[in-house]
Amino acid sequence: MRSVTVIGAGISGLAAAWALRDTARVTVLDGAPRVGGKIRTGRVAGVEADLGAESMVTLGPDAARLAEAVGLGDALCEPAEAPVTIWTRDGLRPMPPGHLMGIPSRPELLAPTGLLSEEGLRRLHLGEDLEPLPPTTDVTVGGYLEPLIGREAVDRLVAPVLGGIYGGDAYRLSLASALPFLSGITASGEPLMTALRRRETARAGTPRTAPVRGVRGGMERLARAVAKSSGATVLTGTSARALSRRAEGGGAWRVHADTDDGPLALDGDAVILAVRSDAAARLLAPHAPGAAAALAQVEHASSAVVTLAFPADGPAREAVAGRNGFLVPPVDGRLVKGATFLSAKWPWYAQDTPDVFVVRASLGRAGAASPLTSPDGTLAAAALTELTAALGPLGEPLARRVTRWERGLPQYHVGHGARMDLVRDELAALPGLDVCGATYQGVGVASCISSGLAAARRTVPGTEPFAGGEADDER
Repeated sequence: MRSVTVIGAGISGLAAAWALRDTARVTVLDGAPRVGGKIRTGRVAGVEADLGAESMVTLGPDAARLAEAVGLGDALCEPAEAPVTIWTRDGLRPMPPGHLMGIPSRPELLAPTGLLSEEGLRRLHLGEDLEPLPPTTDVTVGGYLEPLIGREAVDRLVAPVLGGIYGGDAYRLSLASALPFLSGITASGEPLMTALRRRETARAGTPRTAPVRGVRGGMERLARAVAKSSGATVLTGTSARALSRRAEGGGAWRVHADTDDGPLALDGDAVILAVRSDAAARLLAPHAPGAAAALAQVEHASSAVVTLAFPADGPAREAVAGRNGFLVPPVDGRLVKGATFLSAKWPWYAQDTPDVFVVRASLGRAGAASPLTSPDGTLAAAALTELTAALGPLGEPLARRVTRWERGLPQYHVGHGARMDLVRDELAALPGLDVCGATYQGVGVASCISSGLAAARRTVPGTEPFAGGEADDER
């Protein structure tokens, strides 16, 4: 049986290890003291709250199938139904139905919302009959959409949605990498909004599927369950320092790592790098300099999550009624880029801890890292001030917790796809060396799971992650 070392115990690396459970002996190492990466659950006023990723897209099969396979199928839960809400122009304004990533299909439904000015609405209507040209080169999301729907619609509808996912700038993010589905839509030659409406009609008769799901008890349950079910040896507090080839092993790999007890060498037939792109670049530089240079060019956005717990019988619950959260357009200049009302969005919060109401705010965008250097207390106070401005009085929190994600969101800027193609091409010439994670094919939990499963399949041919039966439930 082959031996594989996975560097990185985020959900990408754990998914790769789980996929290899029957085809390889796997060791997973990570410098952090816990598994999960940007999936983290922590206690706030006695509540187990998600401090990082709080849901995963389940439109594709991999994420839900993995949760079911590790015994958490019954723990998957759907969010409460609520419209996407934008905090702008001094009000909380719901996005009407019929939009895709903020791109509207029915401009007439926007008029009553106040999201766009009269000039913005007029410009949006002008674009209804414009046929988008498939881009011949990689272009920015904003640069492509502005001629079709107008600058104001990009800034106030599309940009806040992109900011919520990538923490990035619509006028720097790559259309092909950040919104790849648009390639198929624009290929029809129809006007963009006509194509979106046709897409809606085609899906109208299909059973409703929740686009995202959470895990009762917090998303970290998923990471822990995948780690346990993988059967891998998991070494936390163990940082990979370098990779070398073992000439005596027919080209096998050695991982040089550091632990609290001193250096450690791990030998194996293959290595999967499931780490941030700058860390991957450092490890790859002696062996794949072109891939390392491409990965070193990937920029990252830092963010912080401020989690606030309020008394459930106070004003906070009433203030958020009917909403799951809100997004904020970057053009409005707010510190908060979005908020999630955890106790309203996920029913299990209210069921498990009915006396506490949890709200969290997300801060930090690409190119705007300076506010995140403030102390925790300052960030928490600023977040509460902006939440109060948006929602009205919330009362005094029972507890506040700030979680920082330094350089946590890779930015898919123009040219990102070509750079990642270069990485894959160069690594293809190095048997037993592969990569996975948020840098390559999507930043969300589900995309990271799919990336890890794909890396496992490439590393050990014949690996079929879902070929076996379900594993035991998490303990």
